[in-house]
Amino acid sequence: MSKFRVCLTGGIASGKTHVSDQLSVLGAHVIDADLLARRVVEKKTEGLARVVDSFGLNILNSDKSLNRQKLKEVVFSDKKKLVVLNSILHPLIKEAFEKESELNQNNLEVWVIPLFNEKSEYRKFNRVLVVDVEEHIQVDRVVNRDQVGQDVAHAIIDSQISRKSRLKLATDVINNSGGLNSLDISIEQIFSLFDRMKNRQSV
Repeated sequence: MSKFRVCLTGGIASGKTHVSDQLSVLGAHVIDADLLARRVVEKKTEGLARVVDSFGLNILNSDKSLNRQKLKEVVFSDKKKLVVLNSILHPLIKEAFEKESELNQNNLEVWVIPLFNEKSEYRKFNRVLVVDVEEHIQVDRVVNRDQVGQDVAHAIIDSQISRKSRLKLATDVINNSGGLNSLDISIEQIFSLFDRMKNRQSV
């Protein structure tokens, strides 16, 4: 089966989760890197063992599960440590993407990849959909959502591809600086576009 694949990307706190959730409701099959990233470091996984080997037992909770907040503070205060973490997680996440895609029978597939960039190791996509938002809005959302300081929020944003570079990769853009009503209208419009393109591809 020939699949119509969309890469959904955007900076932290841009609204990717809401967009992907709505696309799923409308009929797309969504595979989310953030969910896969959690899966590959669950208790007793190879991924978690490798993370502990690199960063120590202090990044674990008392029940031996990963303390994401502690890990975040460690890697976003030292760029070299972030590189190490990414070298562990990215191959595992990519493998998980491929496995889930093989099991999926829906030919409209959305891969949510926050760190997608021009050097991405992922396969080519039919479309690249960017959820765009101004940086000051991202900072406010990260601080409020994750209960971190502005310095950590800025460090996370700086570790990702720049807004300008991300928009250069886009074939489609959804602006999420407004309210949910306007966002949902944009999502419905973009889904209709992808659905039409998918149907033309399958003819």
